[in-house]
Amino acid sequence: MKYAALLTNRAEDLEAWDKMTPAEAEAARAEEVPKWEALFGELGPTGVLGFGAELDSPSTAKTVRVRGGETIVTDGPFAETKEQLGGLVVLDCEDLDQAISIAARIPVATRASVELRPVIES
Repeated sequence: MKYAALLTNRAEDLEAWDKMTPAEAEAARAEEVPKWEALFGELGPTGVLGFGAELDSPSTAKTVRVRGGETIVTDGPFAETKEQLGGLVVLDCEDLDQAISIAARIPVATRASVELRPVIES
């Protein structure tokens, strides 16, 4: 069964990131990336990992709606929330228990959350 693991960031973490100097951001990324590489390096050969991507800051988002035939584009994410979508990974797991076990090991789960949703396959 495939699951989309929706990775979130806490709003306060995003604010802190925006205030970092380039050197601070580079140091923070250098500390974080090895955790991801270790997990993906372990899981990659198992075939569990599918597509994955980190998303740019919510401040770069555009929300598109069509109302009455008119396309309306607004800046930023649609919802003001405590957590913002920061990335996604598709997991191909034997069952929900395996997906939960993997989600618990994704580094952002220790600071924010990982939402699992079954992927509907036709």
